[in-house]
Amino acid sequence: MGHEDGVSTTTIDKAFEALYASDDHSLDTAASLLAADRGADAELARRGEEFVRTLWTRGWQPADLIRTAVRELADEHVRLLSSLIRAETAGYDRLPHRWQTQLDDLDAGTPGPTDRFSYATTVLELYRILVRLPRLDAVGPVPGEALPPAAAGEPRMLTRIRALLAKAEATGFPEEAEALTAKAQELMARHSLDEATLAAGAPSPETPGAIRIGVEPPYEQAKAILLDAVATANHCRAVWNEAYGFSTVVGFEADLDPVELLYTSLLVQGTAAMTRAEAEQRAGGRKRTKSFRQSFLLAYANRLGTRLANTSRRVAAETPTLLPALASRDLAVTNRTDELFPETRSTRVRAAWDEEGWTHGATAADKAGLHPNRRHLP
Repeated sequence: MGHEDGVSTTTIDKAFEALYASDDHSLDTAASLLAADRGADAELARRGEEFVRTLWTRGWQPADLIRTAVRELADEHVRLLSSLIRAETAGYDRLPHRWQTQLDDLDAGTPGPTDRFSYATTVLELYRILVRLPRLDAVGPVPGEALPPAAAGEPRMLTRIRALLAKAEATGFPEEAEALTAKAQELMARHSLDEATLAAGAPSPETPGAIRIGVEPPYEQAKAILLDAVATANHCRAVWNEAYGFSTVVGFEADLDPVELLYTSLLVQGTAAMTRAEAEQRAGGRKRTKSFRQSFLLAYANRLGTRLANTSRRVAAETPTLLPALASRDLAVTNRTDELFPETRSTRVRAAWDEEGWTHGATAADKAGLHPNRRHLP
């Protein structure tokens, strides 16, 4: 048995040289070696889990890896990676906050049966991506590290926001969606005030944290602008990583999950409004165009950013004595963002202009928006 294991390990070491080669011929040769050695299968899987574990220490999380695989590879690679992630994370007693949600979103399927050469090729193509991924700035603890005490259930405020936004997405009446979304943003603004009140009364060692939120194509620039608007209005900062399809949102822990919830909901509402606007365009004899959709989403993000910020300022103005505390927290978030991303740069908006798309997008933002003088639903 020891001799056979040694042979298999040698096979894998030789095959893995192809992970660092630039040509596919080396990959084909390596796949042939692995396909011919059945004894290498267990070690091949173990090495895959090891690659994944190393990426946790390099700042990656499950959703980040899956997002990269979806962008770069095929469905069979995503299923294989999902299987590796589930196997690697199964051995921990507890996982960091938000990881279980990411695991629940993994592809539920398992790599399907195929010939050994095709399977080995899939494995090597996936591993070649994994070993070349760069280090990311950490946004939380790594599995196996000491974790803070687990929270007992979801905060009541977050549950209320989630329910309001779910209703806003489901309704077919724009005025109702507007009122529900406005109420959700107002809850978020008041919650930030509550946190500032606690911090002013008894300063704690809490420092801003961070989460990553996927910004998926198409029209990812407009989506990144929308997320930035939501984050800024709620005392957070967003930094877009275009190459890997996500934005990192930096803020105090109590603000991060609500920002993700609101962004996701506004994206759903905006996409639905864009689809309706396109249908009107087609009914008028105009073809749907990429420039229409780009302009729509950019206007939607631009207008919503203003309305969200106005709501937050209105709520904050109701308690002016807390403005210094809010300013102090905002400064802490800015400083933490600068620490994590000392070399950020501004990006010019790249989009073909479509006046009708912009007009429809601005109108949709108003309907999803946050008018302070409208009556809110209870």
